[in-house]
Amino acid sequence: MGDTVAAALGLLALLLAAGALAVAVVALRRTAADAQRRARRPVPPDLDAMARVVSDLRTESSRALRHLAVVRYDAFGDMGGHLSWSLAIVDDEGDGVVLTAIHGRSDTRTYAKNVTDWTSSAQLSPEETEAVALARQ
Repeated sequence: MGDTVAAALGLLALLLAAGALAVAVVALRRTAADAQRRARRPVPPDLDAMARVVSDLRTESSRALRHLAVVRYDAFGDMGGHLSWSLAIVDDEGDGVVLTAIHGRSDTRTYAKNVTDWTSSAQLSPEETEAVALARQ
């Protein structure tokens, strides 16, 4: 039984690492593209131009995936430890993803659901809905 749990935890760690790597790659690409755009912009000589630049930067940053919330829970009544979780990662407009890992006795299943305007076309579990609501706060 110990080997099964270790294997499940190893698989979960691998999936989390792959997800983190994917998020990091997307963030790195966005950061690199933003840096290139900023490097091409000259520094504005007047205050009005500076205000426009700040406004543009605020608009650009609203697309960053910066609202995060995790809800941990017991997916099954006979298991404790809050090993299952749902993670909402969204931008200011409520666009992003909800990642869920449901831990069972013999396996762990992971799911990803798209979120657009704080809702999803896929049916969200109560825990996923809670994660999106917490990310919105």
